[in-house]
Amino acid sequence: MEKKTTDFSGKWKMKSSERFEDLLKALGVNVFLRKIAVRAAASPAVEITQQDESLSIKTSTSVRTTHVSFTVGQSFNETTVDGRPCTSFPKWETDSKISCEQSVPKGDGPKTAWTRELTNDGELILTMTAGDVVCTRVYERE
Repeated sequence: MEKKTTDFSGKWKMKSSERFEDLLKALGVNVFLRKIAVRAAASPAVEITQQDESLSIKTSTSVRTTHVSFTVGQSFNETTVDGRPCTSFPKWETDSKISCEQSVPKGDGPKTAWTRELTNDGELILTMTAGDVVCTRVYERE
């Protein structure tokens, strides 16, 4: 029997965010830039397109737009939340959760990772980790 891939596709709006500023602080982002980032990222527009195991995620705020495309099970290059280039390896942790370890070539800064999970009630939960700080952002489909 073929495994059904969870479909993350859609336009998402953020419902809640916990510890985003703490995450930026753990990454060494200065207080001035943290304040700007927290305000700008208060209501990001997230659009995800997916075809089978390949995802494209566009996140837009009032300050910048980021775009990342990847295939689950294949490493790819992206940047950490604080702008460091890294290699990421996404994998299915469960049928509805993708986890991704990030490795920074120079090894600078804390270890970073993210997960994206679709809940049974249709919410998208994004966690971002820097060292022992975990930021959780919950989204709902528009």
